[in-house]
Amino acid sequence: VGSVLSSYGWYILLAAVAVYVLVQKVSRSLAARPSGRPGAAEAAEEPDVVVRRQEALAAARLRMQEELNAQAERYKEKQRQLEEEKRRQKIAMWESMQEGKSYKGNLKLNQQEVESGASVSAVPKSKPNKKPLRGGGYNPLSGEGGGTCSWRPGRRGPSAGG
Repeated sequence: VGSVLSSYGWYILLAAVAVYVLVQKVSRSLAARPSGRPGAAEAAEEPDVVVRRQEALAAARLRMQEELNAQAERYKEKQRQLEEEKRRQKIAMWESMQEGKSYKGNLKLNQQEVESGASVSAVPKSKPNKKPLRGGGYNPLSGEGGGTCSWRPGRRGPSAGG
């Protein structure tokens, strides 16, 4: 026993001090807890405080749900209006096609009327005369006047490669 204490005495002393400090910290943390049960703190509160808190929570949830319902109703109304507008445009397009008019031009006019809305003067603006991009004699199939690009067929025969 004496040889063990002489060779490992300091290690045993340090281990004992470490165990003592550890026990002290654990006992302080257990004493700092109000109770051994985790639910005991909630039970210590007054019942009327708990009831008021739950009622406030329920009222806040109800308010948030009403706001969500109102937003959903506004979204549905907007979608309904968009669908009605699309339906009107389709009807106008169909009527213009039946009359033999260009439905795309009519659709553009309808959109301009919707955008301008308040403008009373519906005088169409005349487009300035634009010069054509190419001359009148341009024909891409003839190969003339096309500039520097020209297509030539590839060589006949077997392809080069091994």
